[in-house]
Amino acid sequence: MRSFLPMNWGVAPGSKVARGRRWPTAGARARARSFEIYRYDPESGGGPRVDIYEVDRDDCGPMVLDALLKIKNEVDPTLTFRRSCREGVCGSCSMNIDGRNWLACTQAIDDIEGPVRVFPLSHMRVIKDLVVDQSHLFDQHKLIEPWLHAEEPPPERERLQSPEERAKLDGYYECILCFSCTGGCPSYWWNGDRYLGPAVLLQAYRWLIDSRDEATGERLDELEDPFRLYRCHTIMNCTKTCPKGLEPAKAIAEIKAMLVKRRQ
Repeated sequence: MRSFLPMNWGVAPGSKVARGRRWPTAGARARARSFEIYRYDPESGGGPRVDIYEVDRDDCGPMVLDALLKIKNEVDPTLTFRRSCREGVCGSCSMNIDGRNWLACTQAIDDIEGPVRVFPLSHMRVIKDLVVDQSHLFDQHKLIEPWLHAEEPPPERERLQSPEERAKLDGYYECILCFSCTGGCPSYWWNGDRYLGPAVLLQAYRWLIDSRDEATGERLDELEDPFRLYRCHTIMNCTKTCPKGLEPAKAIAEIKAMLVKRRQ
């Protein structure tokens, strides 16, 4: 059986993931499942480790988030992670589960074979355990000005759209900014300081195609940059790992097409 520890080749000593503690269930359990969970507390002075928890499936909900809550509430209260809605809406519980970035609240335990391996969202700075620092991601999101720009004075009621205009937003407005796609994008791993990443670019396209918005030219000007947009190499990891079934790669391609079209 392959090791539950990631390969530590070429990794700085302080970042090498070590074997941690095993937390067994109390008494024999016929349906116990192993959860191998990344642990890191910068205040402890130690490096990261992987702890193993045994969870009784007969006394636990069906999703990975249910198991994490059970571990925190009944076994180890020091385990730290984000969660809120438990309905796949808020995006708080995005993490790397069984090698794929996904939402813990929508990942069924029974869909995973063998031990359930839970790590922080890929290639993000870890604050503690499964909590990553998303400050830079939201700064980049702010850069695209994700709100309506309109020169016309606001109407007495809402700004109207036809059903056809509204339908163009389908597949884009549903993004919940969980950043599963951005964490899984190799181009973002290499150029995350300047490349905006798939989640932010999908959001940018959502505003570019909104018929009520009147700042298309200015938005495209902000994106026409060698790094902000064009570091996308169509690797397609973003589309594969989106828990909402969206297509960030398609949105990025459409932005590129809009820039080409306006030059003609």
